[in-house]
Amino acid sequence: MKKQISTLVIALLCSIVTSYAQLAEVEKFQKNLSNSNIDTVAWMHSGTLNIGCNQGFLHNWAAGGELSSITLSGLFSGNLTRYMHKHIWSNNLDLSYGLFYAYSNSFVPRKLDDRIDFTSKYGYKIKPNKDFYFTALANFKTQFTQGFDYAATNWTSKPTSNFLSPGYVTLALGFEYRKGSQITFFLSPLAARSTFASAEFTKLTPAGAFGIEYGKTSRTELGAYFSSRYVKELSKNVIYKTRLDFYANYLAKNTIGDNGLIIKKDNPGNIDWLWDHLLTFKASKLVNVSLATTLIYDNDIPFVSTNDVVAEPGSGLGWWQVKQIFTIGFQYKFK
Repeated sequence: MKKQISTLVIALLCSIVTSYAQLAEVEKFQKNLSNSNIDTVAWMHSGTLNIGCNQGFLHNWAAGGELSSITLSGLFSGNLTRYMHKHIWSNNLDLSYGLFYAYSNSFVPRKLDDRIDFTSKYGYKIKPNKDFYFTALANFKTQFTQGFDYAATNWTSKPTSNFLSPGYVTLALGFEYRKGSQITFFLSPLAARSTFASAEFTKLTPAGAFGIEYGKTSRTELGAYFSSRYVKELSKNVIYKTRLDFYANYLAKNTIGDNGLIIKKDNPGNIDWLWDHLLTFKASKLVNVSLATTLIYDNDIPFVSTNDVVAEPGSGLGWWQVKQIFTIGFQYKFK
């Protein structure tokens, strides 16, 4: 009996050691694959889900402030990649949403963040043992729910945007330099971009909206597109991700009114920008701190202040679209 128990214990210990060894080999393989382009057949996936909540309450507070408030925010960043010898299929999905509830506004939710951004790329390695690919890219961007200008009068009845209004689709052919899943540079001399929106929003102003003319529901551009991504593990608990996109419209030209005057100045040199930053710090197994910043410049979306009483804090930034979200909350990491 003792001999059988001893044999069982030894077998169990051996299986545990073997399992750890296999796990170590898997982690080593994934790390090598994420840093270089190995000739293999494999799936690689990664993702981070951040959920944050901020709650406040005041009573008879001498310094004043919002009596009661709640802020909820969520951010997901994920990647799924298929490696198959010279072929690579990479998919990136970025989702974010945030709401603010305040007593002074009867807890009617106000949106802080709203984004859907999906990119899919198929690449074929040009030469063996090289990091260059001939690549086709598709990108789709929109938002989840209605957007409002909260500084406007009666804003609840005047939405300025909605799901698929605007919606952006970019299709491009070009070349990509890829170093594993950490560094990618994609350049396309031929990229088509379409913008879609409901006529409900393009009729809000005589100039239309989102670059779409008054009353119309779509606009198509043809130009050059550059997109790069970089992921860096600064330390064991700190990860930095950034993305930089440029788009130059070959068809851009000045918009002339019925009176012969220029309504909007535009040319291929007015390059559209998108620059994402995400810095995450893992404070514990489930708790993390994240700082997300997005900068966008689009010549088709001018800055127009609707608040004539109080100057907007960021009015000096002009036409730049700026979003900054700081979150302390729950994190789940997919591997």
